[in-house]
Order: sequence, then structure tokens, then C-alpha cells
Amino acid sequence: MPTEAVPLSPTDEASLRRAIDELKRSSLAMRLTSLIGRQIGLIGLVVPAPVAEVVNKAAETAIHTAMGLALRSLSSARVRDRRRLHKSLATMAGAAGGAFGLAGLPVELPFTTTVMLRSIADVARSEGEDLTDPDVALACLEVFALGGDAGSSRREERGGALETGYFAVRVMLARSVSESARHFLDRGLTEQAAPMLVRLIAQISTRFGVVVSQKLAAQSVPIIGAASGAAINYAFVDHFQTLARGHFTVRRLERIYGASLVRAEYNRLAREM
Repeated sequence: MPTEAVPLSPTDEASLRRAIDELKRSSLAMRLTSLIGRQIGLIGLVVPAPVAEVVNKAAETAIHTAMGLALRSLSSARVRDRRRLHKSLATMAGAAGGAFGLAGLPVELPFTTTVMLRSIADVARSEGEDLTDPDVALACLEVFALGGDAGSSRREERGGALETGYFAVRVMLARSVSESARHFLDRGLTEQAAPMLVRLIAQISTRFGVVVSQKLAAQSVPIIGAASGAAINYAFVDHFQTLARGHFTVRRLERIYGASLVRAEYNRLAREM
């Protein structure tokens, strides 16, 4: 049992500082802005409603597909660390899909998201997570919700504004994740249309769709060439791998010291940094 009175060791404090940097570093929109020299956040604000609808649907399909993978195959003990391979595959798939623009998104995004989930699972396992636990598999999916930068979009989540901040997102998803994990423990992989699963998919895909819109907006800029297009997709994949490292470092420390102490230390160090 973690003892909350025990302070973080110097090594673990350094790990938490690194995790804070990974979770709070520049948003994808800012990274893409530096790549193409144009503000992606502003482009994203004027995405036509029909385009936004396609993006939302593609994001929801991608998360639904990834959830099926998370509960079926991430529990395999044969999962190996292939983060570089996953990044290469997702980058190539994204580049190929980007050539077809919005039309290619419904095909490319589920594949890319699934490959990224494999990479996120590698990160989780490296931080001591048990991939046979449904709660851990769903924690892998949480990473896609962490990527949504509410400040770069006017979108609203169903039932309220998009919440910001690492712990705010985790709190928002906590009930749905807990109920979904309990559902899978009790009933296995049946009834994936259960209300709590539908709610979880909607919560994650809404935030994930924000980042997908930023990626699509960057790819739609006429001056983007093949090399820049590949760089956009690389940044997209690297963004979520970085978030995964921070997320699962925090979870590892929570298992050692307790959630309350880690959150307090997170907030203290974030203010200092």
C-alpha cells in the first residue's frame, strides 16, 4: 500500500518533472504552426460544419476500433517494444491518407490510431502496467483524450465545455473508465454498445477530434509538400507518444506514493517550472 506521508525520492521527483514537461509542453497546434508557418489554431476555427462532421465521425470510429483492440489483443503477453516501428508505420499511413485529404481520413485514421495505441501500450508496459487489466487498457485510450487542446478550438463536448489540464481530463473520464472496466471484468467483450462504453468513446473522441482537425488543417495548406506532409504526420504520432510517457509515469508514481501526494507534488512542481 502506498504511504502518502513519504516524500518523493530525488529520482522520482526528477521523473515527475519530466512527466510534467511531457504533459504540458507545446500543443500539437503550436508544433504544426512552427512547421508550416501559419497558425493552425486559427485555421481550425473556420473548418466548415460538414468537414467537422466528417472529422468527428472519423475520430469516433477510430476510438471505437482502438477500444476493440485494447480489450482484445493488448492483453497478450507477446506485446513487444516497437515504438519506432509504430511511429514509422503511422507516419507512412498518415502521409498516404493525407494525399487524399478529407476523403482518405475515414480509412487512414482508424489504422493510424490503432498503430499509435500499440505504441502507447509499449509505454504503459515499460512503466510497470499490467496490460491484462481492463483498467490499464482503457488508460491507454485516455491518452487520446489528453491530446485535445481546448484553447485551440471552439468545439464543446456533449453536455459541457471541453475541460483543460491533465488531471481535469482524468477526473472527467474517471467514472466512465471505472464503469467500463468493471463491465469488461463482469461480462467480457460482449455488449460493447453498453451506455457507459458509448459515453466513454464519445468523451475521448470529442477531444481526439480536436487534434485530428488541427492535423487536417495543416495538411490542407496549399504550400505543403511531401516532405512537410510527412513531418506533420510524424509530429502527430510523436505528440501522443510523448503524452503517453508523461501519463504512465504519473500513474507509476501514484502506485508508489498515492494519488493525492503525486497530484499535490505535480501542482507544486508545475508552478515552479
